[in-house]
Amino acid sequence: MARGPSWAATTPTLLIKAGYVTQGVAGRTYDISPDGQRSLLIKAGGGAEQAAAPITLIVVQCFDEELKRLVPTK
Repeated sequence: MARGPSWAATTPTLLIKAGYVTQGVAGRTYDISPDGQRSLLIKAGGGAEQAAAPITLIVVQCFDEELKRLVPTK
């Protein structure tokens, strides 16, 4: 078995700042894009930002049928 180049530790880098959910939730609270260039984190609630606007999530099931109803092709 061939060995690769050696590994050396470097100075740690802060990845997640305060204000994001990092524990206390079932499952992962983050995801990383396949290319490793972007990440998605859950932002913690509270503070002035939450008072500005309530969070709304709209889930559309059977999107193709809804689209056909709203934009008929004939």
